[in-house]
Amino acid sequence: MAASPGPAGGAAAGAVHGSGPFGLAFDSGLEIKTRSVEQTLLPLVSQITTLINHKDNTKKSDKTLQAIQRVGQAVNLAVGRFVKVGEAIANENWDLKEEINIACIEAKQAGETIAALTDMSSLNRPESDDQITIFTDKTGVIKAARLLLSSVTKVLLLADRVVIKQIIRSRNKVLATMERLEKVNSFQEFVQIFSQFGNEMVEFAHLTGDRQNDLKDEKKKAKMAAARAVLEKCTMMLLTASKTCLRHPNCESAHKNKEGVFDRMKVALDKVIEIVTECKPNGETDISSISIFTGIKEFKMNIESLRENLYFQSKETLSAMLDALLERTEDFTDCAYTSHEHRERILELSAQARMELQQLISVWIEAQSKKTKSIDEELELAILKISHSLNELKKELHSTAAQLAADLVKYHADHVVLKALKLTGVEGNLEGLAEYACKLSEQKERLVETCRLLRHVSGTEPLEITCIHAEETFQVTGQQIISAAETLTLHPSSKIAKENLDVFCEAWESQISDMLTLLREINDVFEGRRGEKYGYLSLPKPMEQAKIAKLGLKLGLLTSDANCEIEKWEDQENEIVRYGRNMSSMAYSLYLFTRGEGPIKTSQDLIHQLEVFAEEGLKLASSVQAFSKQLKDDDKLMLLLEINKLVPLCHQLQAVTKTPLQNQVFLKVDKSITKTRCIMATLVQLLSLCYKLLKKLQMENNRRVSVTNKDSVDGKT
Repeated sequence: MAASPGPAGGAAAGAVHGSGPFGLAFDSGLEIKTRSVEQTLLPLVSQITTLINHKDNTKKSDKTLQAIQRVGQAVNLAVGRFVKVGEAIANENWDLKEEINIACIEAKQAGETIAALTDMSSLNRPESDDQITIFTDKTGVIKAARLLLSSVTKVLLLADRVVIKQIIRSRNKVLATMERLEKVNSFQEFVQIFSQFGNEMVEFAHLTGDRQNDLKDEKKKAKMAAARAVLEKCTMMLLTASKTCLRHPNCESAHKNKEGVFDRMKVALDKVIEIVTECKPNGETDISSISIFTGIKEFKMNIESLRENLYFQSKETLSAMLDALLERTEDFTDCAYTSHEHRERILELSAQARMELQQLISVWIEAQSKKTKSIDEELELAILKISHSLNELKKELHSTAAQLAADLVKYHADHVVLKALKLTGVEGNLEGLAEYACKLSEQKERLVETCRLLRHVSGTEPLEITCIHAEETFQVTGQQIISAAETLTLHPSSKIAKENLDVFCEAWESQISDMLTLLREINDVFEGRRGEKYGYLSLPKPMEQAKIAKLGLKLGLLTSDANCEIEKWEDQENEIVRYGRNMSSMAYSLYLFTRGEGPIKTSQDLIHQLEVFAEEGLKLASSVQAFSKQLKDDDKLMLLLEINKLVPLCHQLQAVTKTPLQNQVFLKVDKSITKTRCIMATLVQLLSLCYKLLKKLQMENNRRVSVTNKDSVDGKT
């Protein structure tokens, strides 16, 4: 199902059948390019907004009129495709059919209105004086654009309800089959039911994988990845644990081992439903306390607000916040594995923070009664001093947790205890089992404690979720390894009991490996190597922001043109179409980036996206070149000329991505978007030309076949 939920949130499963932007797995007859339509429609609506905001007194040049008409037609075409998708969803879901169809009708009307108001084809004719256009009825365009956005939003929300229903229905099927698996008594019956269970889990994996990809909240995405990782690993555990129970039906430890797997899977399934429905069972709330790093961040924001408003906070609130924050450092100072030096330093910095808060409060009270320059300076100094102390405390806590985790992972890298448990099991050594089970329990407690400390210093909510997942995995898997080892020790010649123990030991080893990755991610965040926002999102000059936004709008329109060209092809699995679709999708992500939206969040994300985009362009060029070999010389030359434009542009973009960022943030973004725009313009030309030449080639082949058949008939006559 899913990979282990690393800090990035875990890998999502691929789509089954044709998967749309809402995670819908349509039947083969409904493989509609939903994501492409949604991506095409939204940038065009934003461009209409730009047109609406144009100055009335600007010169209506032919170029301007053509651009307006082009946008209007593109919107209407995109709306048409979107409506088809909506109608297909409605036909599959009768309970929502009426609502979806009404929204689709509204969207269609809005699209047609926008197309009519932006039709400039007859504007220069004498009889066009009474024609209603965007220039004479700006209010009409605004109303149509609002109606379009409203109706599209309705369809998307209703489609989202469909996805949630699909996931709940799939979860219920899995649970029902699990109940049958729990009660099964014969091996043959188990094999039949487990085969059905496997198919249902694959369906659930695809649905939840698509949902995970569509989640915007990084915390929810990490929770989903963690739950899916549990289900993935437990599926194999469930197989071996159930087989062991069937082979040794009177063995208590085998039943305990199996029950542990079923219980954990049920919790993970419930967690998925909590995430997709955004509600907890019986109105429960999340009671997990905030991490120390999050507490420090909130506390610093509160004291820094005193610079703007001396009456924004009360002294009691700040004191209570610091007390709660420092109380959580007891997780470190009370930990048996924290070194004496680290413990003393944490206590010292905690005492210093308390003392400096009292000094800040004293200056704060004085500043409220008299406003002088010297008091302002004293207040600023007091804020800086307590901020510095808390930063030092953060460093110490991070150093403590990171050192403990690194030492622990290194010490247990050879998995001596697991090997010993396997050996005592095949030997039937009950005394050895007791000894090494005790050692594994100690190791488990230490790993669990370290995960709790890492959570405090993780730095981001997704990493916090990953720490909690690691803690739970060590806690549960440790107990299950012991019960599996006990079963093998009682039945030392049992191959299935040995296989079962191996599966649980592999899960433990995998989690140790994941912990090392987690530690690296936490260190990267702490040292500022990850999660840095790209500079252009806060460019110092409004002029620069406007230029980037303008480039982005043009890029958005080009993705629309590319999608229109792609829609013409009958064979949607053609290599040229596939690479073109990938490039269009990535260009759309870059367009969203220019608006401060979408999946690209950091400089690293942007550079990676541009590198992949350039690589896809070169792959497309290779595919087109292979296609050109089927053409006649004149057509081949025409196509090669277009390829010769694309390849250098892709190489130039690769060169831009390798240029050091330094302080030239705007320049690099500007160059990247400009190059991407040039590549997309060439892509549109290439797709159009390839389509025409393919049609021509097919006609010639058909004619040749027809002539051959006629000659054959004539010969027989």
